[in-house]
Amino acid sequence: MIKYKLFCKKCDLKFDSWFASSNEYERLKKKKLLNCHNCNSYKVEKTMMAPQLINSKSKTDKKIDLEKYNKVKKTVKDYQKFIKDNFKYVGDNFAYEARSIHYNGKKKSKGIYGSASKEDLKELKEEGIHAQMIPWIDEKEN
Repeated sequence: MIKYKLFCKKCDLKFDSWFASSNEYERLKKKKLLNCHNCNSYKVEKTMMAPQLINSKSKTDKKIDLEKYNKVKKTVKDYQKFIKDNFKYVGDNFAYEARSIHYNGKKKSKGIYGSASKEDLKELKEEGIHAQMIPWIDEKEN
């Protein structure tokens, strides 16, 4: 497996993607199967990359990394609690509910949260409806 940092020439988005090999990247590029997940453009290229060297970290570095991870995880959990306490959960009907609020003026006392695909979010944005994707940690995860 090889990871490339890719760049969309249309929307200037930089993102990472994994490939089975460098030949696989070239094959997909040639067949126009590589596209930007933000704007759907096929003008995606590899950027300059530095090789990643494997380095054994000391126990102190690993502990610091774990502390950073736990701090970020706690922050995400705090945001989730705030959202659950202050917004209405609409499940997979997020796009429908967002459109109902926007077009029908169904102002609710609470905002909404739920699940939507990237395509749904893109369509909502095109319609002028502001929605945001946020990280979510499943309660069952440790």
